[in-house]
Amino acid sequence: MTARSVLVAGGGIAGTAAALALHKAGYEVTVVEAHPDTAEDIGAFLTLASNGMRALAELDATDAVTAVGFPLTALRLLDDRGTEVAHGPLGAADDPALRYRCLLRGELNAALQAEAVRRGIPLRHGARLTSVTDAPDGVTAHFADGTTLTAALLVGADGLNSTVRRTVVAPRARPRYAGQHVYYGYTDGPAAPPDTRAITMVRGSGAAFGYAVSPAGRTYWFARVAGEPLPVGGPEHPTSGALLPLLREDATPAAGIVEACAGPVMVTNATEMPLGTPWHTGRVLLIGDAAHAASPATGQGASMALEDAVVLAKALRDSPDQRTAFARYEHHRRPRVEHNITVSGALSRGTRTTPPGNPPGRGDDDSVTAQLVWDTPLPAAPDEHP
Repeated sequence: MTARSVLVAGGGIAGTAAALALHKAGYEVTVVEAHPDTAEDIGAFLTLASNGMRALAELDATDAVTAVGFPLTALRLLDDRGTEVAHGPLGAADDPALRYRCLLRGELNAALQAEAVRRGIPLRHGARLTSVTDAPDGVTAHFADGTTLTAALLVGADGLNSTVRRTVVAPRARPRYAGQHVYYGYTDGPAAPPDTRAITMVRGSGAAFGYAVSPAGRTYWFARVAGEPLPVGGPEHPTSGALLPLLREDATPAAGIVEACAGPVMVTNATEMPLGTPWHTGRVLLIGDAAHAASPATGQGASMALEDAVVLAKALRDSPDQRTAFARYEHHRRPRVEHNITVSGALSRGTRTTPPGNPPGRGDDDSVTAQLVWDTPLPAAPDEHP
C-alpha cells in the first residue's frame, strides 16, 4: 500500500470512470467487481446526456464509448393521441463529441472496462465485497473468498444496494421506492417511424413511454408506470403483457412497439436515495448510485456518475489532504445530484410533467462545465480553512 493507492469497489459506470479519472490524476488504482464479467444489465438501454459525454471527453474516453451505440440529436414529444407537440434539439447536438448517445448498459460497462485495462488499471472480476475495515493507517476490503485488499482510500461505487454504504458509511440509509415501476425492452423491425436521430417521449394516459430507433432498425423502448412497487424477480414478476392494456388506451406507437417485442423485457422498481445520505467517513467515499441514486425519469443517472468521477479526481488532485478533498467533492456535487433526485422523483410521482431533455442542473450550467474541465483547478469549498 502507498499513500496514493485507491481501491474502487464496483466496476460499473461510476467505478470504472472513477478509475480512469484517478489514474489520469496520478493515483494507483485497482478496481474490484462482484460480477464475473462485464455484461451487467445487458437488457437495459440508457442515454448518455451531453454533460456525461463532456465528462468522458475530459477522461480521454470519448472514442471508447462512441464505438458503441448511436447518437441522438433531437427530442420529440407526443401526446396521448400520437400528435407531435414538440420537436427540438437535444443537448449539444451540434458537437459530435457531446451529442446524446443511446447504448446498452452492458455495452457501456464493457467499453469503459476495456479502456481501463488498456491503460494498465488492474480490474478484478468475481470479487464479492463482504465488509470494509476503515483504520487510521489504511482501509481494507474483505471479500467472500477470504482474500483482502488494503489501500489508502476506498471509493464505494457498488451501486444502489452498496455494501460499502451498508457496512461502513451510512448503515441506516436505505433506497426508497420512487412511485413507479419501469419496463425496458427492444423491438426489431419496422415497429416505429425510422427516425434514427431522435428520442421520442410519449405522454400516455396510463404510462410514460419513450423510444429511440437505432440505424440498424432496432427500437429501444421504456415505459414508466405509477403504482405500488412490484415484486421484481419473484413469482409474480411482470412482463409486457401487464403493460399493453395501458398502452392500448392511447393512439400512439407505444402499444405496437411493445407488441412486436420479441426479446426479454426487464422490469425494475424506480428507487432513490434519501436526501442528505452521508457520503464519506474516514478513508471511504461513496459515488454514483451508491451515494445519490435517483429514479430514471430524468435519464441522468449514468451522466451524473461520470461527472462524479471527474470531480472526485480533481478534488483529490487539487486538495492538500484527503479529508479536504472529500469535503470539497461533496460541496461541489451534492447540490447538483440532489436536485436531480428531487426533479426525477417529482416526474416519477406525477407532480412534475416536464419531459427530460437537457440535464436538470442547479444554477448556471457553465459552472458545471467549468468543474469538469480537467486543466482547471477545482475551487475550494467556502468553509475550508486557509
